[in-house]
Amino acid sequence: MRFRESGGLDTSNVQDRRGSGGGGVGGRGLAVGGGGLGLVGVIVVVLIQVLGGGGTDTSSLGGLSGLGAQQGGQAYDNSRLQSACDEAADANTSVECAVVADIDSIQDYWGGVLGARYQPVDTIFFSDQVQTACGAASSGTGPFYCPGDQQVYIDLTFFDDLTTRFGAEGGAFVNAYVLAHEYGHHVQNLLGINDQVQPGDAGPTSGSVRLELQADCFAGTWADHAETVPDETGQPLVVDITDDDISRALDTAGRIGDDFIQENLGGGRVDESSFTHGSSEQRQKWFTAGYTTGDPSRCDTFATDDLG
Repeated sequence: MRFRESGGLDTSNVQDRRGSGGGGVGGRGLAVGGGGLGLVGVIVVVLIQVLGGGGTDTSSLGGLSGLGAQQGGQAYDNSRLQSACDEAADANTSVECAVVADIDSIQDYWGGVLGARYQPVDTIFFSDQVQTACGAASSGTGPFYCPGDQQVYIDLTFFDDLTTRFGAEGGAFVNAYVLAHEYGHHVQNLLGINDQVQPGDAGPTSGSVRLELQADCFAGTWADHAETVPDETGQPLVVDITDDDISRALDTAGRIGDDFIQENLGGGRVDESSFTHGSSEQRQKWFTAGYTTGDPSRCDTFATDDLG
């Protein structure tokens, strides 16, 4: 995956809270399906926490509505990020700058698809722990979208976990897939798709699984269009996605399915009744469906009896 060499990057869609301190981890915690990847000990909670969920808990904490030097009582400082990621070319040499470019491209894509219905949201860079409207989270939670404050949260060290703990091939496009999946949950929230899912819903054909597979499919539709999505300059930020990039994304999808997690990182026994994100084969299938069609309307996992 390559980004263009000319022009600038817009870091205004990121809040860099790394090093600011996120407060103690406690409280209600993330809604079921609203978290990321629980990397605790032998990974006990991975059955419900893999690569971010849409969540259906929309309760909010006070003071989370405004952007600025402080949001929800948590300070952030983008000055270092702005300096490091000033030029688009920086995305070709820096993971954090590539993520900034990914976010810009993904949101430009959905703005084009949904028009005025799309509401841009920030991604929060944090380290160790963070407070959200869905509760408190730690780095072990993995990336996630919180519908309560409509923000995406990620500790960038998660990308290292994908390769070291899950054995994924990794790479810049895999990181983009992770972000595109989370913004897929934001689209679901905007369109009211979340309302079709009951909290705690689980099983191979559950609403939770359908929500996650649709987010994978939405990520695939962005990937199909990424090389042509223009930013404010009229030119795309992403200039090349290769077959190897797609292969790496599918490799990752195969390692974050409920069955793979349970068998290889959990207790070793696959229990379909506890599925909340879909099997490896399903996640690969629906990302591929989005990528090969480029059409979000082909991602209606709630209207089919064949999830793969």
